Amino acid sequence: MPDLLLELFSEEIPARMQAKAADDLRRMVTDKLVAEGLVYEGAKAFATPRRLALTVHGIPARQPDLKTERRGPKVGAPDAAVQGFLKATGLKSLDEAKIQRDPKGDFYIGLIEKPGRDAIDVLAEILPVIIRTFPWPKSMRWGARSGKPGSLNWVRPLHAITATFGLETEEPDVVTFEVDGIESGQTTYGHRFLAPAPISVRRFEDYEAKLLAAKVVLDPERRKDAILTDAKQLAFAQGFELVEDQNLLDEVAGLVEWPVVLMGSFEPEFLKTPDEVIRATIRNNQKCFVVRDPKTGKLASKFILVANIEATDGGATIIAGNERVIRARLSDAKFFYETDLKMKLEGRLPKFDQIVFHEKLGTQAERIMRIERLAAEIAPLVGADVAKATRAAHLAKADLLTEVVGEFPEVQGLMGKYYALAQGEDASVAAACEEHYKPQGPADRVPTDPVSVVVALADKIDTLVGFWAIDEKPTGSKDPYALRRAALGVIRLIAENALRLSLIKVAGSALAGLSVKPADASKLPSDLLAFFADRLKVQLREQGARHDLVDAVFALGGQDDLLMIVRRVEALGKFLDSDDGKNLLAGTKRASNILSIEEKKDKRSFDGAPDAALYSLAEEKALAKAIGEVKAEASAAVAKEDFAAAMSAMAKLRPPVDAFFDKVRVNDDDPKVRENRLKLLNEIRSATRAVADFSKIQD
Repeated sequence: MPDLLLELFSEEIPARMQAKAADDLRRMVTDKLVAEGLVYEGAKAFATPRRLALTVHGIPARQPDLKTERRGPKVGAPDAAVQGFLKATGLKSLDEAKIQRDPKGDFYIGLIEKPGRDAIDVLAEILPVIIRTFPWPKSMRWGARSGKPGSLNWVRPLHAITATFGLETEEPDVVTFEVDGIESGQTTYGHRFLAPAPISVRRFEDYEAKLLAAKVVLDPERRKDAILTDAKQLAFAQGFELVEDQNLLDEVAGLVEWPVVLMGSFEPEFLKTPDEVIRATIRNNQKCFVVRDPKTGKLASKFILVANIEATDGGATIIAGNERVIRARLSDAKFFYETDLKMKLEGRLPKFDQIVFHEKLGTQAERIMRIERLAAEIAPLVGADVAKATRAAHLAKADLLTEVVGEFPEVQGLMGKYYALAQGEDASVAAACEEHYKPQGPADRVPTDPVSVVVALADKIDTLVGFWAIDEKPTGSKDPYALRRAALGVIRLIAENALRLSLIKVAGSALAGLSVKPADASKLPSDLLAFFADRLKVQLREQGARHDLVDAVFALGGQDDLLMIVRRVEALGKFLDSDDGKNLLAGTKRASNILSIEEKKDKRSFDGAPDAALYSLAEEKALAKAIGEVKAEASAAVAKEDFAAAMSAMAKLRPPVDAFFDKVRVNDDDPKVRENRLKLLNEIRSATRAVADFSKIQD
């Protein structure tokens, strides 16, 4: 079957937009093909700085013919209805229609046949629409045509469109169309400087090979591999190690079509500046990689750049130009760092009195005071030194006002640690200045030092309680204050450090420190706890665990110790994976379903203890006895926080529950016996609530 080759050749596309643009092009074209009945075999998209390309193979040469039936009016309907039916179906007379018998009468049925079109004609129709409606984050109009209504918007000036379609064994045809005066063809262009001449292409294999010969590596993954391999080898040859940076690699691969890796250097005196500042300077300003000395683990006074050209002088001029810029940038960074060291962190804090954190939550200085107070309350609960925790909370935000962080915001916290150590602060205090922002995502490291943990918790809980108090909660996909991330951070800090905290009490303490109070302050801690429950479910879902078990545990009420909730969920999950757990869940669900039906029918609940005198069958007596024993045993185990033992106790219910449903008819003819048996079913439900609300568990 024929293949499609499409290329959109333009001026340089921003690197950050390329991957999504390639994926959008593939998705839009293939979705349209399928909608038109042209089911393809495979598709792949590519991006370079100056082009988006797509190959779709295995497209049928022609659309299938469509046959549809259209129901018309009843036999004997008015002539106007009949004529409308004939016009809509294209039939010449009712003799060409079928008659379908129906309980409501006989109806005319028209068979509409729509012959399929050649795929190349369909492509010529859909491709211009896709180009005109392409979803660039930012786009522009340009040239003489830009003033006309409906002129093309594109990310950068579009110069050429290549579109061919045909069998591998034949000369492909050009998919003929025009967009804003640009006519499709089979001409593209190679590297801007190394091979600027036009290139005539036919199909994808020919296209990719000719581009490679014209110094263009089409596949971004191939460019990344070449850059990484060459950079590692060049660093190794000089006795260094490349400091890998995936985000930078992705960006650089989007800046070059023909990657050429070179090494430059800078003066060793700049190495007195922290490694992270050097790396940020070189990375942000020149998109270059740094290398380190494998013997010391420290950065070396070298950097690796990626050029887009094979220079006649071996790249000497390119290297020299980058060295000049990097030298100037490092000089600035060194100056900023040395200037920052002249003032202690606490000397910067008065400026926070003039910086508003949020108009309803006061200044940054007020927030720091709240975090200090909350840290002092949390510290004894996690075994941290109160004085150190308070000191760390006092200094943690100070580096936000330093010159280095002002230039490179990504090193906030880290620079706080360096400055704290430089002024002689305790190592735990300095570490907390860096780590109180962590964890910032599911893959980020969780602090383990007690002082860091305290300040991180105080910072995140103050944020959550504050924005909850002013009713700035996340809605839908919107979360401008990253409150979901803060809640996940609290969960991970507590769970991975095995901390015992009452979230409701801590949230209440944080609320007490706020100058603004919500309309119903008593509801805030419980509302926030429900938010934590949702975040815990998200985390368990991402880990592949049973997130519905969180609802089963939280439904018991009074559960605000996240560590115990996580442990109970883990034990419940293991129990439900066993045969005893599965069968007991089924029995409990059956009991709940029967109760729900009968409670609705009788408009009453069946609470209260069953009357033992009304037990007439051995299975009733055995179940009642087992419930009494299991309830006591499971409750005692839960009180000791031995959730595995509680689940083992629950397992003892399985045989009597199975026997009860096998031998006992719940809806007995005697109303008293029926009521007593329904109360016994309610006892099953009550017994299992010692560990979880089984009705919340999905089958």
